[in-house]
Amino acid sequence: MSDLTGKVALITGAARGQGAAEARLFVERGAKVVVTDVLETEGEQLAESLGDAARFVRHDVTDAESWDAAVKVAVDTFGKLDVLVNNAAIYIMKPLTETSAEELERILKVNLVGAFHGMKAVMPAMAAAGGGSIVNISSQAGLEGLMNHSAYGSSKWGLRGLSKIAALELGPTRIRVNSVHPGPIATPMVPYLTTGPGSFPTLPLERTGLPEEVAELVAFLASDAAAYITGAEVTVDGGLAAGKFIPRNMR
Repeated sequence: MSDLTGKVALITGAARGQGAAEARLFVERGAKVVVTDVLETEGEQLAESLGDAARFVRHDVTDAESWDAAVKVAVDTFGKLDVLVNNAAIYIMKPLTETSAEELERILKVNLVGAFHGMKAVMPAMAAAGGGSIVNISSQAGLEGLMNHSAYGSSKWGLRGLSKIAALELGPTRIRVNSVHPGPIATPMVPYLTTGPGSFPTLPLERTGLPEEVAELVAFLASDAAAYITGAEVTVDGGLAAGKFIPRNMR
């Protein structure tokens, strides 16, 4: 079990889904959390449910000034900042030929440029605290090509690469940077996914993942137990990236 006692984290896109699961787990493990999102009602409700250990900030990740304000809340409220989880993302699934340049630019602006702004914004506070951990939530779509994911996949491949470059550059300041690559996870962003045994029979584990399972990995990478891990890309995907799996009904 990852111990986050004394850590202060900023988690983007945390009003629901994976981000909310991460915020809950972080508080459960002893951290203070700044929950950020553009979804004000859900974000405020989550922070209120977590008590004095959490604060909500309305935060547009595409806006550098909004990032500065969110970091300021973390430092002013909890005294420092140790962890950033770049979780905020938007998603579309369309063939390349049906994807507009405007849709591609919007996805890149949130999923990639937003994380870029975030890493720059938190670096001074993390360095002042003696180091920290940045966890960038990429995707299985950032590890292999997926049909009908030209925009989303481009953003997640970019985030994967950006994470490695940041790990190299920020390592001397004791800031670790890793990317997490979820497979099919049942969240509001992909509402057509179901959960439970047999919910995804084309995976080795034959089921869709849960936000809480992603949160466990993120908590580990944020903790001191991962102190010698940086520049890594870690899957939480039910075996999807392991290779070609033959479902039972096709053997």
